[in-house]
Amino acid sequence: MVQIPGQSVSEAEFRQQVRDYCNNELPREVRAKVLANLFLTKEDNLAFLRSLARRGWTAGHWPVAYGGAAWTPLQRFVFEEESMRHGAPWLIPFGINYVGPVIYTFGSEAQKQRFLPPILASKEWWAQGYSEPGAGSDLAGLKTRAVRSGDHYRVSGQKIWTSYVQWADWMFCLVRTSDESRPQQGISFLLIDMKTPGIEVRPIRTMDGCHHVNEVFLDDVKVPLQNLVGEEGKGWTYAKFLLSNERILSAETGRSARQLAHLKSLVATASSQAGTPRPDSAHFEHRIAHLELKLHALRAFCLSYARNMSADGPPGVEASVMKIRGTELQQQIAETTLDWLGAAAVVYDPADVNGAIAHSPVGPADTSGAVREYLHGRASTIYGGSNEIQRNIISKAELGL
Repeated sequence: MVQIPGQSVSEAEFRQQVRDYCNNELPREVRAKVLANLFLTKEDNLAFLRSLARRGWTAGHWPVAYGGAAWTPLQRFVFEEESMRHGAPWLIPFGINYVGPVIYTFGSEAQKQRFLPPILASKEWWAQGYSEPGAGSDLAGLKTRAVRSGDHYRVSGQKIWTSYVQWADWMFCLVRTSDESRPQQGISFLLIDMKTPGIEVRPIRTMDGCHHVNEVFLDDVKVPLQNLVGEEGKGWTYAKFLLSNERILSAETGRSARQLAHLKSLVATASSQAGTPRPDSAHFEHRIAHLELKLHALRAFCLSYARNMSADGPPGVEASVMKIRGTELQQQIAETTLDWLGAAAVVYDPADVNGAIAHSPVGPADTSGAVREYLHGRASTIYGGSNEIQRNIISKAELGL
């Protein structure tokens, strides 16, 4: 039975619903891999999405008219926090959280009918074509060009750090359609079929040795004019709308809570096995307490914001604060975990995190997963607009600098 939470469902009741889902409906093999910080396959992610679909939660924050549950900002935060805390994967956001809302907010009726149902059913996967060499956090500098030619655009250029495009059927892409006026005013938002001739994807192996990101080369790729979202030259507006939604989710307090619980478990297990605490246990207990205080403060900030945020209003500068504090806290927890593991964390083979169960040749079985979490997490303060950019946004909005 599909359950659509409404205003009558209390925050505590909805939290319990999400916990019940994680305990009883989230595929066990997927949950086990998440808790061990192993790399998830596309099929793992599909299994997760299918389990959400049975509750009508695949895109809970979408309007009911488009197949969502019309969650409030608070319900959306609670779902993200509780699901990640209790072993659900990161919900790969490119279709559900990013391009879907752009399409139902700014797209044509034909685009809504064509693209929203396959996104909701997880039948078509999307990638985000934003960053380019020389245009990462500063998207105004992008050079990928789209030139009108009859009933098509011809697109040429390069995208980089394109996450999971190797699994994607479509890519939403920022392209330059004009050099007139300010650079931001010449950018448009296109939907590109990844099967179109002229597209080449080259994998990039990240520090953890896994295949998360790619380069995408576009060589005279024909894109129908009807795949332009909204108005030509308004892509910067749609991109800001999308990125604001991205930053709301980047606090990831549930993920931090899960990783902190893992660290505390490592410390407790080592002490019980040894019979006596390690000489540095008091030092680590102090570090862990400091991390817990940071997490409590971040959660209080996020909850206050979510409880007062309008579902229809744009996110404020608070989204940048959440992005900074959340990603920095994730990195600090991962660093503390590796410090505790010590020499065991030096031995790392990506093969250990690409299997179905946790395996590490040295230390606890999930040591390699903890190392992967640390290595991959180095990117969290960069993607979605680097934390340096976020501080600039805050200073301009709040201090007028």
